Amino acid sequence: MLKNILLRYLRPYRSLVLGVLFFQFLAAMATLYLPSLNADIVDNGVSVGDTAYIWRTGSVMLAISLGQIVCSIIAMYLAANAAMSLGRDIRNDVFERVVGFSEREVTQFGSGSLITRNTNDVQQVQMLAMMTATFLITAPMLAVGGIIMALRQDVGLSWLIAVSVPVLLVVAGLIISRMVPLFRSFQGKLDTVNRVMREQLTGIRVIRAFVREPIEQERFREANTDILVVGRKIGSLFVLLFPLAMLVLNLTIVGVVWFGAVEIDNGTVQIGTLFAFMQYIMTILMGVLMATFMAMMIPRAAVSAERISEVLNTKPSIVRSEHGTTAFPQPGAVAFEDVEFSYPGADQPVLGNLTFAAQPGQTLAIVGSTGAGKTTLVSLIPRLFDATGGVVRINGVDVRDADIDALWTSIGLVPQKPFLFSGTVASNLRFGREEATDDELWHALDIAQGSDFVREMDGQLEAHIAQGGTNVSGGQRQRLAIARAIVHNPSILVFDDSFSALDLTTDAKLREALWQNLPHLTKIVVAQRVSTIESADQIVVLDGGTIVGVGTHTTLLNTCQTYREIVDSQRGVEAH
Repeated sequence: MLKNILLRYLRPYRSLVLGVLFFQFLAAMATLYLPSLNADIVDNGVSVGDTAYIWRTGSVMLAISLGQIVCSIIAMYLAANAAMSLGRDIRNDVFERVVGFSEREVTQFGSGSLITRNTNDVQQVQMLAMMTATFLITAPMLAVGGIIMALRQDVGLSWLIAVSVPVLLVVAGLIISRMVPLFRSFQGKLDTVNRVMREQLTGIRVIRAFVREPIEQERFREANTDILVVGRKIGSLFVLLFPLAMLVLNLTIVGVVWFGAVEIDNGTVQIGTLFAFMQYIMTILMGVLMATFMAMMIPRAAVSAERISEVLNTKPSIVRSEHGTTAFPQPGAVAFEDVEFSYPGADQPVLGNLTFAAQPGQTLAIVGSTGAGKTTLVSLIPRLFDATGGVVRINGVDVRDADIDALWTSIGLVPQKPFLFSGTVASNLRFGREEATDDELWHALDIAQGSDFVREMDGQLEAHIAQGGTNVSGGQRQRLAIARAIVHNPSILVFDDSFSALDLTTDAKLREALWQNLPHLTKIVVAQRVSTIESADQIVVLDGGTIVGVGTHTTLLNTCQTYREIVDSQRGVEAH
């Protein structure tokens, strides 16, 4: 997974990667060449007192060092550019895939996990790409090149390399092998912390209303402690690796000095050559250490890449038609033909044998007890879910054959829990149609009975709206959501229990304004209050996911026991 992700997203930036490799190659060559020049100064300049040779060779060393710095800076800049671009592209693709998910896929992953995958997981892959581009050439060149150059200086001490390098690799391998399951667990714990934090912020009013702060604090503490325990284990392995690596490095240096001193005493090796060999040993081990450090990042990045790939490889259950219909023969028509819907893994269908129709301009009401499947039914209209049986026809076309953007454009949805975005009143109302004029916004607000409170807000249409609409009341939020759907200028308006936060007077005025100003629009209304739906052209009564009655208010009172029970529960038997 990790290899596929890196190759796929670094391919457009081949030129940057090649630039990194080129400048890292030059920097590595300079690093390998400098100890030899230093040995020459000590052995050939200092030993014979040749000042001119020392200045000449020193000047070359200074120029090479400056060139090495410049090459390293350029390589780091190009590597950072490539890694940041890779992260941007992955985040874009993950976001686009998630936007195309139906409610089924979003529920499957969980919103908290999807956020973590598009932030922290992408960051892990991005950091690995950065380190890979930075050390991909440097580490192996320093290790392999250092071995070659060290052998050129002194073959007699080469056995120290043959001992220290394998020891360092074994130590690093043992530690890294223990990190893989810990990194996988850490990302899962991070998902949990994100989810708990998101739930608590979203439900802060409920938490305070029920005095649940201590319990929720303990719940977050437990999730936070879980990630602490795993993080501590990972940190302890990191802490263990570097002292062990430095122990191997220092013991190797001690061995070089110890056995090199014997060779110097025997006259077989000069002091400059021994210093150069010592530098090459350090270079070799540092190269191995850099490769080890990069290898330590691979397990966590691999887990993150796997989680990202799960999102990218998940095919949305809502499949877009390649040549979907954009010309609808019956704008505003809604028809369900023997529709059935089941959630994945469910034993029984949520909805079954649904057959009804609404003609353009009609008002169709849907009523039923809690859990009857009303919200699921209206979710099939804008194709938030696909029916698992039967056909849903919107505007005279099977929704699976329609162009999904054209379908959504023809539908104005007011969800059960209206959501407003951070911005202004105007930006929220123009969410579905950016070219709408201020007059059109005010007209929609008049219909939605929202113009009065908007005029009282500072800035009116430019008044600030907080994320989620938390700075306005529930009723105001619902009216703004209704106005937003009207501004969208659809042929079908779907109200999923959108009048529940309104008082009876506002509810009646809003419905009257809708009926008078938008008689040409088809209105699908899900409501709990009978007063909201009794004037509908047709009422569909649901019970247990099936239709138990279809007709007008008067007809259903005489023919549908379930509907009578709903009316009785709200008005009493005397009301009819």
